[in-house]
Amino acid sequence: MSKHKTTSVPAACAHIGCQGWNYEDWVTGPAADETVFYPRGTRPAAMLDIYTRAFATVEIDSTFYAVPSAATVDGWHKRSPLHFTFALKLPQQITHEFGLRQGSRELLAEFCDHARLLQDKLAAVLIQLPPQFEATPENLRALETFLPHLPRDLPFTIEFRHASWITGETLNLLATHRVPVALVEGQWIARRTLFRTVEHVAADFAYIRFMGARDLTRFDRVQRPQESNLQLWSEAITRLCARVPRVYAYFSNYYEGHAPASANKLKRLLHQPTLDAADLEDQPSLF
Repeated sequence: MSKHKTTSVPAACAHIGCQGWNYEDWVTGPAADETVFYPRGTRPAAMLDIYTRAFATVEIDSTFYAVPSAATVDGWHKRSPLHFTFALKLPQQITHEFGLRQGSRELLAEFCDHARLLQDKLAAVLIQLPPQFEATPENLRALETFLPHLPRDLPFTIEFRHASWITGETLNLLATHRVPVALVEGQWIARRTLFRTVEHVAADFAYIRFMGARDLTRFDRVQRPQESNLQLWSEAITRLCARVPRVYAYFSNYYEGHAPASANKLKRLLHQPTLDAADLEDQPSLF
């Protein structure tokens, strides 16, 4: 593999964004010399509108803690541009408390009813399982029982945080239900192991999450550059786009320290146009 070989990947395939948009640290301070991300004085109510000028997709973390109200989801749909998309995390009550078992079915139905309000703006639903959810026979049976209840009209992806799940049996099971494994840059499963799951992608999209050690306290600048890692992923995304029509990739602030900067780095590696913080500062304010 050549050191810096990537081809142009159209935004129609690779959709790059952040894990959330409502961060006070992203707002430029009144005395700052350089723009952080949001212009000076940006209020929370205006953040989504400004975010959608720079990125075409976002992963929402708040749905992990509770099913969003229908009014909230409808508001996201109405406040975003035509081709903007949202990825939603399945509530932790289903994944962490119920462990995909008894009691999760009713909550899943309620969540899916609300997710459908996004219509074509729903990128995917992320099923994030906890690290202690190992591939025991009991947990495998729970997964086998749970998957058939996922509605076929919604796109799902699953994130394992224990390497015991990355087996041919699991991947074949997921392929049957067209649920791809989320590819996560993080501490739980080795990148090389996750890359092997790409051969089993049976869905029409791939899903990538960029995580990092949770030891940072501010998110206003890059604090641990990941240039070589981003180069590896840009090449992986280029290969993925030859296999599936859509790839979604979302950055945590903990990856480098400032998710918008990380997302723009990846977009540039894929030769996609970017709108940087200075460009947003120059645009007319809507608040």
